[in-house]
Amino acid sequence: MDLGDAIPLSTSFPLPFRVLFLIGLGILGWATNLHGLHLLGIDAGSALELHSGRAFLPINSLSSRVSSSPRLSYMPVYRLFAGYAIWCFAGWSFFRLATHSNTMLVDTFKYIPALSSLGVLTTLICPFELCQKRERDLFLQSAARCLFSSMDSPVYFSDVVFADVFTSFAKVLGDVWLSLCMLLPGGSLLSPPPLDGLSQWILPTLMSLPYIIRFRQCLIEHQSPTNTSKRPLWNALKYASSFPVIFLSAAQRNVVLELAEEKGELVMREPWHGEHPLFRLWLLAAAVNSLYSFWWDLTNDWGLNLLKPRSAESRSNSRPDVLPSLHSKTSSIAGPPDAHIVAQSHSSSSHQVIGGAIYRQQSYPYGLRPVLLYPLLVYPLAMFFNLVLRMTWSIKLSSHLHSQSEGSALILWLEVAEVLRRWMWVFIRVEWEVAKNAQHKSHMMSISAAPEEVELIPSNRSDPMY
Repeated sequence: MDLGDAIPLSTSFPLPFRVLFLIGLGILGWATNLHGLHLLGIDAGSALELHSGRAFLPINSLSSRVSSSPRLSYMPVYRLFAGYAIWCFAGWSFFRLATHSNTMLVDTFKYIPALSSLGVLTTLICPFELCQKRERDLFLQSAARCLFSSMDSPVYFSDVVFADVFTSFAKVLGDVWLSLCMLLPGGSLLSPPPLDGLSQWILPTLMSLPYIIRFRQCLIEHQSPTNTSKRPLWNALKYASSFPVIFLSAAQRNVVLELAEEKGELVMREPWHGEHPLFRLWLLAAAVNSLYSFWWDLTNDWGLNLLKPRSAESRSNSRPDVLPSLHSKTSSIAGPPDAHIVAQSHSSSSHQVIGGAIYRQQSYPYGLRPVLLYPLLVYPLAMFFNLVLRMTWSIKLSSHLHSQSEGSALILWLEVAEVLRRWMWVFIRVEWEVAKNAQHKSHMMSISAAPEEVELIPSNRSDPMY
């Protein structure tokens, strides 16, 4: 069999370009997140503190001047994606024209993906006012806070979302390391580099970095003077449960080498070694991590009641319910999507209008929650796809599968699916944060005998209990 037939993806779309593609997909996903939330009437800028220059940039920075137009929250990201996509597509096109799908020429022209990647990195850290500098600064400073902030510094909700999105790129981080090894002298784009000795632990360590960041953020939230809950510790446990999956997977490389000495080299091509206790332990750790993460998504990140204990669900039933009415005539009460959330109290009826959603004293669909700002169909579909895509844990967190994955289109599509799952997660995560803030403000206003109509502004600081 011709080598080009055996690994066509490594010939036509080598790993460095796949990494660039997935990063571009993440940029586009974030732009559509901000755009979609705006169209749905949710002020993501307020929830994520994107309207506050001091949270991200120095006051005297030219790039910190933010217009009041909500288009600025997503249009620059679209422009950033457009420039990024043109650059990467041009690099890939030159590579294809140079190699003509000839496997023998792939490594000869590997300097093309190297230059494409170097151009992206150089633009990211460029200090000049070009290529959407404000958005690049937002990214770099959010990354710096996640990596280097002190244990007594506040954890912004935008950093929580940023770090959670980062966890969906855990395998992409591993791919970045493999791509670097491939592009360096002596490496090849046609096969992953051998990982022996201490180098075999570099890959899992890089893949665990996003989970370390979120684990640290949870500890900071737990130590906050305003925190009175153990929820941050349970959240930290969720991220800690990914470490056994990652490092047990890395340890299986040694097991595979031992089996290869006994049964031959063909064993190294098999992804399944269920007869070995280490493999079964990894499988158990992966299942626990996946199911726990799915439960946390629904119960805490999205605030849904499907998997909550009966006692917690009964307390939710005692609060006002909400019916989605973003497209109803009552939504005009909330004003334009970039406006502040408005709560209107009615002494003669049992409902409120908050941000285009109607609160009523009636039961809501099973498994959901009192506050729903999207159409009802969104929530069961999101739960279903989240469960299915959470089951790709063996690909997302398992470094021992890299040797089987580098020529496989299936693995690429699974990585794309994980990015899409996180894109869907962001919509409901931000919606729940906005609804939670509005509900809290409404409750506080009702206690203090609020006037007939009050203006509710989402909090600039995130709830310490995530």
